[in-house]
Amino acid sequence: MATYWSRYRSVPIVYRIGVAFVLGSIFGLLVGEPATALEPLGDLFVDLLSMLIIPIIVFTLLMGARRLSPSNLGKIGGQVVGLYAITSALAVFVGLAVSNLINPGEGLEGWQEAEANSAEAPSVQEVLLGIVPENPFGAMAEGDVLPTIFFVIVFGLALALVQETVDSEDVKNGVETIFDVVEAGSEAMFKVVWGVMEYGVIGVFALMATVFGQAGTDAIIPFALLILTLLVASLAHIALVHLAGIVALFVGESPRGLLVGGKDALITALSIRSSSGTLPVTMANADDNLHIDESVYSFSLPLGATINMDGTALYQGVVAIFAANLVGVSLTIGEQVTVVAVAVLASIGAAGVPGTGLIMLTLVLTQLGLPLEIVGFVAGVDPILDRLRTMTNISGDLAVTTLVAKWNDAVDFDSGTWVPSNRN
Repeated sequence: MATYWSRYRSVPIVYRIGVAFVLGSIFGLLVGEPATALEPLGDLFVDLLSMLIIPIIVFTLLMGARRLSPSNLGKIGGQVVGLYAITSALAVFVGLAVSNLINPGEGLEGWQEAEANSAEAPSVQEVLLGIVPENPFGAMAEGDVLPTIFFVIVFGLALALVQETVDSEDVKNGVETIFDVVEAGSEAMFKVVWGVMEYGVIGVFALMATVFGQAGTDAIIPFALLILTLLVASLAHIALVHLAGIVALFVGESPRGLLVGGKDALITALSIRSSSGTLPVTMANADDNLHIDESVYSFSLPLGATINMDGTALYQGVVAIFAANLVGVSLTIGEQVTVVAVAVLASIGAAGVPGTGLIMLTLVLTQLGLPLEIVGFVAGVDPILDRLRTMTNISGDLAVTTLVAKWNDAVDFDSGTWVPSNRN
């Protein structure tokens, strides 16, 4: 029995969830309406995801703030972090724009009777003002995601600032103790997330059996459109923002240089679906092919693997529209601005969590008042979606690193794969 369990555990969780997605869908199609008896098992998975939201925000964002301490944010650090935030925000806008054109999620009739939890859509002004909580602990207790994210980031940066500017050793030791406790809490949350995702194999099977048992073959097209939408949005973001925008317009070089020089990293990212796992290849490409000075890429690329989530942020925009279409509602401009804010702010710490895209998705859906069951649906096709997200993340890391290197005269455009273009 232990041998079978070990073999089962040796298969990556995303593939096991993918198999559960397929088997649950087939079971629902074959059995029909009786398959909805499994719905409570799917509801339990949704409840477990809901349980994770606030602890994940608190622990991971405080760890992210520790990494972004004032001593790390000099001239180059400020440029890198600022550009990462801008490209992540643009990624969400691209995802929303492409999704509004393709409209993935339409046509799944079994979900048309569901309703979003929010009674009245907020305006853009209300969204922006709502970022600052009147009572941060009340926001946490109510599961209000955006104000919680804002407060935790501000508090974490304040702790880091106190640690570096206050002379008292007792105070410094106290801050270090808080960060150590937070790090221990983060590790504990990783274990909890692991347990929830293990149960997710059963939960996703039950959710898909329920959906296909209700909707039949009509449920196939929305998932195919979801994959197509993310593919189109990812390629559009890479082409327009990373290549045409950053490399061609601001760097003044041929986009071909970045594609040729970074091809090993992009292919690796597409293969292994991990920004951190791709990092050695990304750094090697930046050094050997793109001829960027180590003083820049040794800071920007590891940080990018942690906080630069262009692909994941873009994915949040796509799935937000997908989720809204499933329940038959339209997201207002204010709600779409909310998606941008949550995705950008959450990306500071979420990269350290297993299943980053899915965890961030729970934050976005919760803030919008959309059903968390969508997380279970998307988890089934996540092995495909994650490859596209990771490739987009790595492309953004290299593009931003190149621009910062140009600004600081730390890149050689006259050798290697770079093709001279607009330079005087």
